[in-house]
Amino acid sequence: MSLSTAEGLIHAPLLYKGKVRELYDLGEHFLIVVTDRISAFDYVLEPPVPEKGNVLNKLSAFWFEQTKDLLENHVVHTDVNKLGHVTDEQNKELLKDRIMVTLKAERIDIECVVRGYITGGGWRQYEQTGEVNGIPLPEGLRKNERFPKPLFTPAAKNDLGHDEDISLHQMKELVGAELTVELEEKSLALYEFARAFCEKRGIILADCKFEFGLVNGKVILIDEVFTPDSSRFWAQEKYELDVEIDSMDKEPVRSYLASSGWDKNSKPDPLPAEVVEETTARYTDIWRRLTAQ
Repeated sequence: MSLSTAEGLIHAPLLYKGKVRELYDLGEHFLIVVTDRISAFDYVLEPPVPEKGNVLNKLSAFWFEQTKDLLENHVVHTDVNKLGHVTDEQNKELLKDRIMVTLKAERIDIECVVRGYITGGGWRQYEQTGEVNGIPLPEGLRKNERFPKPLFTPAAKNDLGHDEDISLHQMKELVGAELTVELEEKSLALYEFARAFCEKRGIILADCKFEFGLVNGKVILIDEVFTPDSSRFWAQEKYELDVEIDSMDKEPVRSYLASSGWDKNSKPDPLPAEVVEETTARYTDIWRRLTAQ
C-alpha cells in the first residue's frame, strides 16, 4: 500500500506541501506526514514508491533518538494513535509509521551540509575552481577521496528552487557569526557520530545535510536526519575512487531517467514497475542495515 498524499485524511490546516512531506498545523504542535512521493530533477514522479515514506519517517525517528544526547530535536511523538480526532480511525493504519508530531520551531533558513568525501556537487565545484564553497583544497584530489577532516559547506535555503551554495562568510552575513559557528560545530559533531555508527554496519556516510530551528531561542535539530533523501550512503564493498558510486537511495530512478531519453523540461512518463520495486528495495535495505530491524 502506498500514500501519495495525506490531504483528506488529516483534519487540520495544511501549512506546506513539499515534494515528499506535508506539514499540518495542530495548534500547539506541527504534524509532519511523510508520503511515498518521489522526486528527481525537481519533478514529482508517478507512481509513488511503496514503503518509502515509512522508511524515511522511521529512520528519522531512529536517528533523532540516537542523537538526542548530542542535540535536542523537535520530536514530540510518532504514535498515530495519539492523533485522536485529527484523523479517522480507518485512516490510522495507512498513516502508521508515516507521522511525526513536532515542536513548532522557527526554521533557520540554512541547509547545513557536511561532506566527508569529495563527490557529487562538491566534486563538480572542485573540478571547476579547486574549491568547495569557497574553501581552497589541495591539488590532485581524486573523485570520492575521503577528506582528512569533514568540510562544512552550507547552502541558503530556497523553497521554490535549488538551494544556493554559500561560503561561511556569506552564512555569517545571513545569520550572524555566533550562530554560524554554533551550527558548524553541531553539524560536524552529528556527522562524526553517524559516520562511526554507519561504518560499524558496513556503510559509508559520504555526506549529509541538516536543518535546524529555534525554540525559545535554543537551537534544535528539525526536519529529517540521516535518511536516503538527506544523506549519501555507500555500501563499503562498492567504494572506489574515480567512479560514480551507486548510492543507497533512489539511484534506480535517476539511472532510468538518464537512459530514457527524457528531456528534463516536461513531466516524465510513469516509472516502470521494476524501477519502482527496485527503489522500494533500496529504501528498505538501508533501513535494515542501519537499524538491524
